[in-house]
Amino acid sequence: MRERHADHDALPPILAEALAALALPPEAGNRLTVTGTGSLPSCFPVTALATASIAAAGLAVSELLGLSGRAPAVTVDRHLASAWFGTSVRPQGWTLPAAWDPIAGDYRTADGWIRLHTNAPRHRAAALAVLDCPGQREAVASVVARAAAEGLESAILRAGGCAAAMRGLDEWPRLDQGRAVRGEPLVAVADRPVQHRAPWRPDPDRPLAGIRVLDLTRILAGPVATRFLAGLGADVLRIDPPGWDEPSLAPDVTLGKVCTRLDLRQAADRRHFETLLAEADILVHGYRPDALERLGYGAARRRTLNPDLIDVALCAYGWAGPWAGRRGFDSLVQMAAGIAAAGQRWMRAERPVPLPVQALDHATGYLMAAASIRGLIARRSEGRAVTARLSLARTACLLTDHPGSAPGPAFGGYRDRDYAPQMEHTAWGPALRLHPPVRIGGAPLRWDHPAGPLGATDAAQVRTFDSARLSGSIRHLGEQKR
Repeated sequence: MRERHADHDALPPILAEALAALALPPEAGNRLTVTGTGSLPSCFPVTALATASIAAAGLAVSELLGLSGRAPAVTVDRHLASAWFGTSVRPQGWTLPAAWDPIAGDYRTADGWIRLHTNAPRHRAAALAVLDCPGQREAVASVVARAAAEGLESAILRAGGCAAAMRGLDEWPRLDQGRAVRGEPLVAVADRPVQHRAPWRPDPDRPLAGIRVLDLTRILAGPVATRFLAGLGADVLRIDPPGWDEPSLAPDVTLGKVCTRLDLRQAADRRHFETLLAEADILVHGYRPDALERLGYGAARRRTLNPDLIDVALCAYGWAGPWAGRRGFDSLVQMAAGIAAAGQRWMRAERPVPLPVQALDHATGYLMAAASIRGLIARRSEGRAVTARLSLARTACLLTDHPGSAPGPAFGGYRDRDYAPQMEHTAWGPALRLHPPVRIGGAPLRWDHPAGPLGATDAAQVRTFDSARLSGSIRHLGEQKR
């Protein structure tokens, strides 16, 4: 199926809202063609969200290229958009690690349901310390069953863990946090004059070649954003602290990036980080709102180090309200904001029913990528340096505000023809990668080196972005020889 959008008044409402939030002209949608069929099963329009968020990022690139020539057409494949909202990698002869810790998941409480997020060792330890039981699912279930959901949620959060009680879709807007999120824009943008106009111009074949992206993000929205930017040719350097790992996700989201580690509590690493930050065009970060401030890298300090920086930030529950600093992940926001409860009613199920994919993460990731590119447009055409803030909870509103998918065929699952024929030699072994879900003119997404583990490149090799690029090229050549 091929669907053109020749009339911007007829744009899908999710896409129209996204373009407006990004300050992209609605007529940009005239350049969009949607192909493919199928919708992921949900009472919410998950595939429409996938298609719209990827389209918004593609149309932002088209607008950027249009500054120095004709803005190219953009094509999004609905089927591939749904597939990329799952996982883009198919291992050949090896297996991805389990996505969830054994005790992570939904538990019945004395008065409802709660979800525990225990993938990070410290979050697991915090939950078990509150529950005071062995780390076995049966033992956890027995203790949780005697507790009140919201009281247990609060106790685990106070202990430094991650949890969310299930709330109804009508209950969330009545909470102070729900009202605060509703008052925030989908993409909150501020800008200021740049101090130095860079001579950079986008290349129609490799639109972000020469753009330097510093990636301080974790599971999952931020890594999706920077993976998209890397696919357009940006030099993406991901920095993680010592000890942090995402074993089930790294093969999916480190594609095209150079990954290293720095400890921002150490003076030498701080100097190293400040050099890289001063060189960057774009900073993408997903720490809790006060985390960089505590490390001495709040917004004012970042502007001092790099006045022209495009600064794109993510949080879980929004930037205002009593939960603004709360730890959270996609699955927890789904529980808190009523999505899992709505799915339970829709399925007439005994348990919470989340979305079929981590759609809040993925959609927010593509919107972050679009905001980054919108920042490049502002810097180049208006002489403005942009700061953008997004949250999973606000993206949840984008999904729940719109009706469910229109009747039609269901998503048909992953097919052999969905994958590019060339083998990707990842650090874990050979793999196939999905064809990109979007094409922008004659420039398909492509990545310059394969996926690798976090911290794969020693920090001594990435003193500057130029050395980071070289390190990535060396690793790529080494992997190709495996």
